Amino acid sequence: MSRKFRRTSDFEIVLEVKHDRFIAPPREAQRNWLLNKVVSEFADDLNQLNRLAARFVPGLDAPQIDERTHTELSDEDIMEDWQIPLMRAMASIATETHGDLLEIGFGRGVSAGIIQDMGVRSHTIVECNESVIDRFHGWKAGYPDKDIRLLAGRWQDVADQFSDYDAIFFHTYPLNEQEYVDQAVNSATFAEHFFPTAARFLRPGGVFTYMTNEIDSLSRGHQRALLRYFSAFGVQLQPLQLPSDVRDTWWADSMVIVRAVK
Repeated sequence: MSRKFRRTSDFEIVLEVKHDRFIAPPREAQRNWLLNKVVSEFADDLNQLNRLAARFVPGLDAPQIDERTHTELSDEDIMEDWQIPLMRAMASIATETHGDLLEIGFGRGVSAGIIQDMGVRSHTIVECNESVIDRFHGWKAGYPDKDIRLLAGRWQDVADQFSDYDAIFFHTYPLNEQEYVDQAVNSATFAEHFFPTAARFLRPGGVFTYMTNEIDSLSRGHQRALLRYFSAFGVQLQPLQLPSDVRDTWWADSMVIVRAVK
């Protein structure tokens, strides 16, 4: 059994490894280096989270996530205005080649409009909510000469209709409580369950971007999940201005944006 400690005036970390078969490189010095690295990184995360937490807004209590496919959604149910800078930054990544783009989630049409303003060859949109699909048809009428296509349904159900794309833009949300637990709470990022699909339908050199729900950097688990499916990724920090009564389950004044490359 091995133990590693880190004590500060604010917290104490105790790592207890129960047997020598866990993390067992050839030499004991190598094992100590790895275990010390874990404890050091955890301590650094705690100190940084302490600094970030002081800047959080209180927000509102998170509502129960009901089945959203057939629910009539208001603008704020779909997306609050504080997300618009994120949509603009992500759209800039997704449109850099001005090629064929797949967008998962139409929502209020904010990102779709920005994508059209920035210019793409074709724009395929996946949307499953019936009331939002009605919004899509009204929005599309404003772009009569553009190659815009709708795949109506959950992306999991229409993926067999996907083609090859130069960019994929993923901005959707859990449709019920079980998806929230499985794909948000128990994952590095909600988009993680879509990573294999994004990699499958991107052309070589194509880019993928999504809502990361990461405050100021990517966790180790998040980075490893990306590198299982993409050859490289870059990150940028997007400052945010959140209202104190934000309804979304996001309270930090920044979010990391990812550009992952096939």
